[in-house]
Amino acid sequence: MARQDDCELGRGKEGKDARTVAVFCVCFAVVGGIVLAAHWPGLSARALMLDDDQYLVENRLVQNPSWTSAKRFFAEVSKPSTVRGYYQPLSMISLMLDCAMGGSVDNLRPFHRTSLALHIANSLLVIVFLYLLFGRAVPAAMAGLLYGVHPITIESVAWISERKTVLAAFFALWCLVFYLLYVRRRNRLTGVICLLMYVLSLLSKPGVIGMPVLLLLLDYWPLKRFGKKAVLEKLPLFIIGGLAAVVTFISQSRAASVTMPGQSGLAHVIFVFCHNIVFYLYNFIWPANLSWYYPFPKPFDLSQPMVLAGVVGTCVLIPALLISLRWTKCVLVGWLFFFVSIFPTLGVIGIHPMIAADRHMYFPMVGLLLPIGCLFALFWGGEPVKNFGKVARQSIVIIAVLLLTVSGFALTRRYLVHWRDSESVYEYMLGFSPGVVVLHNNFGNVLKDSGKFDDAVEHFNKSLELKPNSPEVHNNLGTLLDKLGRFDEAVEHYKRALELRPNFSQAHYNLATLLAKQGRTDEAVAEFRRALGGRPDNIDILSNMAFALAQQGKLSEATEYYKKALAIEPDNVVIHGRLGLALAGLGRLDEAIREFQIVLNARPDDAEMHFNLGVLLERQGKIAEAIKHYRIALQLKPNEPKVRRHLNDALSKSKINR
Repeated sequence: MARQDDCELGRGKEGKDARTVAVFCVCFAVVGGIVLAAHWPGLSARALMLDDDQYLVENRLVQNPSWTSAKRFFAEVSKPSTVRGYYQPLSMISLMLDCAMGGSVDNLRPFHRTSLALHIANSLLVIVFLYLLFGRAVPAAMAGLLYGVHPITIESVAWISERKTVLAAFFALWCLVFYLLYVRRRNRLTGVICLLMYVLSLLSKPGVIGMPVLLLLLDYWPLKRFGKKAVLEKLPLFIIGGLAAVVTFISQSRAASVTMPGQSGLAHVIFVFCHNIVFYLYNFIWPANLSWYYPFPKPFDLSQPMVLAGVVGTCVLIPALLISLRWTKCVLVGWLFFFVSIFPTLGVIGIHPMIAADRHMYFPMVGLLLPIGCLFALFWGGEPVKNFGKVARQSIVIIAVLLLTVSGFALTRRYLVHWRDSESVYEYMLGFSPGVVVLHNNFGNVLKDSGKFDDAVEHFNKSLELKPNSPEVHNNLGTLLDKLGRFDEAVEHYKRALELRPNFSQAHYNLATLLAKQGRTDEAVAEFRRALGGRPDNIDILSNMAFALAQQGKLSEATEYYKKALAIEPDNVVIHGRLGLALAGLGRLDEAIREFQIVLNARPDDAEMHFNLGVLLERQGKIAEAIKHYRIALQLKPNEPKVRRHLNDALSKSKINR
């Protein structure tokens, strides 16, 4: 029987003729159509969860597409202010472009459309990648189909904030494809494009930092060109990857948190490593009970069956991989490809409170497809074996792929049902993990926003039962009580949140807005200042603090804060309008008129702004222009007495001047 090592670059006999092109077109159409059909319900998904608030719901830069927003995404390297995490400018711009095409919190379809298009493209790129490796179009298409319909991909495609995962994989797969073309053709241009794709992948998400190592693994098998020259030619990629690793660590540690291995102890690191290696492989092989939040098992030691299974499984897996070298290199190389790809998110370096996440498998799964693609290629076109002809082998492959495709398709459709809205997705996750504080807390926010206040209180209280000293929960419960008009209770929860975390900017801001609403302006301004200490570039804090200062009569200071806000978001018409009012109060009429005109250029039907502009023009003696704006305001709001009164006065002045 032929060894699997016989799978080499372009080894297959399919030529670059019209027949091969036709086969590819059919394969692409079939695979693309099936993947589209499997994920089609996701286009109507309305679920928002966990960190979607910072990527979309509360992200003004994403919601207001502009060159200014794009520049800021690229400029904020060491500490991104728009997301609490690592540097990912291309992903943020991608979401911003979806907003430009009509995407919003109330219309998620443009986001899902782009993510699904990227996923289909990634499935087709897997086909191209495997074809360039093994030279068989149909077997490569079968492996790409299994990738496209695998339920593990749902999380990356249906979750808005996971755009970074599918986008980074898109560029990473192009990097692999151009590398194989470079090896085949030795063309410098393909090498440069390969490098560029790696950079674009890192700018989307730094998860594929290990790409140079992946290329060396391919050099070892199946390309069989591993050596000093192969290592040296990848030095630029290693340098870029090293720089990306430094930037990622700095941005993640400053904007969010990073737990280094030494902080948790050696035993903890070993248990995480072993648990996740087996856990991810199990979910790939048997994706029957997937969730989108996997908490750490408790207790996290060998008395926990899942941890013990991970340790035992790892101890069995590693020797088995080494023993497999007696027959083939494909199994070990495929696993190493998977391991190198997933290592940054394996949990050894902690960046989130979960032990694992299916989205981390999205690109690393390509490594597990390497031996599968090789096996398919061998069965499809290998040398005949006694009593086991080519047709029989191909039939086995087709039947196996059909069974796996049908089961993957069905599971994908079943899981996507839970993404129909935010309540459904949280109910599903809590069914798997009922003791997770963050899920109860976020579900409480979802219920609060949908007006189900009693249910929201129940989940916030459940969160506090599980973790009484959670500043986030106290803050969120405060916002709910604030909405219910229970202001004194809300203040107590805000203050409790600040006792637990004195630099909690959001709690300072929420407390400040409540105090301002109660007319306690001096206290509100003090809280706004504290909120700015942690989030100096936050538009809402800057604008509302300026408004409170204006109420105190501190108009000069208010204008400075309004201008700081506009430096960050120049197109914010609300702030332009408020700045105009402050400038008018200072007697700086020309500047105020310019601000009001900016608002009217963006919102010509703003009756209040026409009235304000008319008042200032009248004060400058420009009666005719003032009358014009009063009349427009009156047309927009016919029953507004102050507008009619000012119009009549202006008309009287106009007659006197004649």
